[in-house]
Amino acid sequence: MKTSELRAKPDTELKQELAALLKAQFGLRMQKATQQLVNFSQLRKVRKDIARLRTVLTEKAKQP
Repeated sequence: MKTSELRAKPDTELKQELAALLKAQFGLRMQKATQQLVNFSQLRKVRKDIARLRTVLTEKAKQP
């Protein structure tokens, strides 16, 4: 997921993606807790994608 692609999307779509990523992060954390997670790099990727989305949403909110 690239930042330039995110900036082109409307706010509603970004918020939906954020909600989906937060659910995915929760699922991965539960898999980690129950020792079922195989690919630990997924956690990092999802966390960074969430940060990217929140950054773009904040930028859009601050624009006049």
